[in-house]
Amino acid sequence: MVQNASMKSFIKQIASFILVSLLCATALLQASTAHADNRQDAEAALSGLRQNNIALKFPDDMKSLDLVYEVALRYFMVGDQENAEKFYLLTLQKARIIEAMIKTSETAPVPDTAVAPPSDQKLTSEIPPDDTVEELNSSRLVGTRGVYTVVSADTIRLVAAKLGVTQQHLRSMNHLDKKASLKIGQKLAYDNRKIIPRQLQDGIIINIPDRTLYFFQRGTLVTSLPVALGSATKNEKYVWQTPVGKFKITSKIKDPTWTVPPSIQTEMEEQGKDVITSIPPGPENPLGKFALKTSLPGILIHSTIRPSSIYSFSSHGCIRVSPNQMEDFFPQVKVNTKGEIIYKPVKLAVTENGRVFLEVHHDVYNKSTSLVAEARQMVEKQKLSDVVDWEKFKSVVQKKSGIAEDISL
Repeated sequence: MVQNASMKSFIKQIASFILVSLLCATALLQASTAHADNRQDAEAALSGLRQNNIALKFPDDMKSLDLVYEVALRYFMVGDQENAEKFYLLTLQKARIIEAMIKTSETAPVPDTAVAPPSDQKLTSEIPPDDTVEELNSSRLVGTRGVYTVVSADTIRLVAAKLGVTQQHLRSMNHLDKKASLKIGQKLAYDNRKIIPRQLQDGIIINIPDRTLYFFQRGTLVTSLPVALGSATKNEKYVWQTPVGKFKITSKIKDPTWTVPPSIQTEMEEQGKDVITSIPPGPENPLGKFALKTSLPGILIHSTIRPSSIYSFSSHGCIRVSPNQMEDFFPQVKVNTKGEIIYKPVKLAVTENGRVFLEVHHDVYNKSTSLVAEARQMVEKQKLSDVVDWEKFKSVVQKKSGIAEDISL
C-alpha cells in the first residue's frame, strides 16, 4: 500500500512538471510570435513609407526612423531579442507618427506653386526615360538592376561608361558576341548596384576600385557618378595612379586651359609626339568645359572629351566625369567642399530588411594583401557569419564583378 501511494505521488509530480513545462513552452512560443509580429509590422510600415517616397516630404523624420530601425536590426542580427524588440516597437511607433503626419498634411491647403522634382533626377538624363529599373530601397546601396534602351551613336563601350559597368558585364548579361554592334532601340539588361563606401554630412567620396564618385549634402547622398581614374601604370619614371587622401575643392573653373604637366610632356616626347605645353578652351581640350581643382597636387575633377573612357583606369591621375553629368554636378559643388579619395575593393552592407550584400572589385593598384580575408573579416566583424551563404560569398569573391550581390542565406 505504501509503495502504491509513493508511486501515485511520483506520477503526480511528473505530471505537474510536464504541465508546467508545457505552459512555459507555450508562453515562450507566444512571446517569440509576438516578437516576430512586431518585427514584421515594423518592417512593413517602413517599407510602405519608403515605397511612397515619404523621405522627400519628411526627410528628417524618415532619417530618424531609419536610424532606429538599423539599431533594431543590429540587435536582431546578434541574437539580442530583448533589445531588438524594444527598438522594433519604437520603429513601429515612429512609423505610425509619420503616417499621422501624412494624413494631416493631406488635409492641409495645397499651395499654388508646384514642387520641383529633386535636382539629382537631372543627373540620369543620359539614360532614356523608358528604361525599367529595380530599385534597391536601401540607405546603404545605390544603383539599379534594369534595362537600357540603345540610342544613336551608342557603342558597347559608351553604354558601359554611361551606366558605370564593364563592357564584359554588358556582353555577359545580354549574350553578346565581342564583335556585335548595337541597334537603335535595342534593349540591354544591366546591373550597376553598389554599396555606398562611406557616409558624409557634406562632401565628396571617391572610391578608386569601384570608379565611382559619391556626393553628399546634409547627410544625404545626392548623386553617385561613374568616373575614370588613373592608370595602374607604375614604374620608376611614371606613376599615373590616382592618389588616396583628403582634399578640398580650392577653385572652380569654367572653360579651363590645360597646362600640360612636365611628366606628360616628357611622355609625349618619348612617344614621338609633338610636345604641347598648354591647350586653350575648346573641343580639343581634354578637361572639357568644367574643372574642379583639388588641394591634392595636380589632381582635378573635370569633364572630358572622351566620354567612352568613363568607368576605366585610363587617366594620368585626374578624375574624369561624363560631360553631361559634370554639367549638372559642377554648379552643386562649392569652393572649400571637403572630400576624400579612398581605396576599398571590398564593401559589405546589411539592408533594412536584413539582407547581406557583398561587393568585390579587382585590386587594380595591388594595395590589398587578400580580398578573401578582407571580405571574411568584414562579415565576422559585423557578426553576420550565421546569416551568410558561404557558397555565394565564395562566388562573389572569385568573380570580382564590382556589383553588390546578395549573399544572404
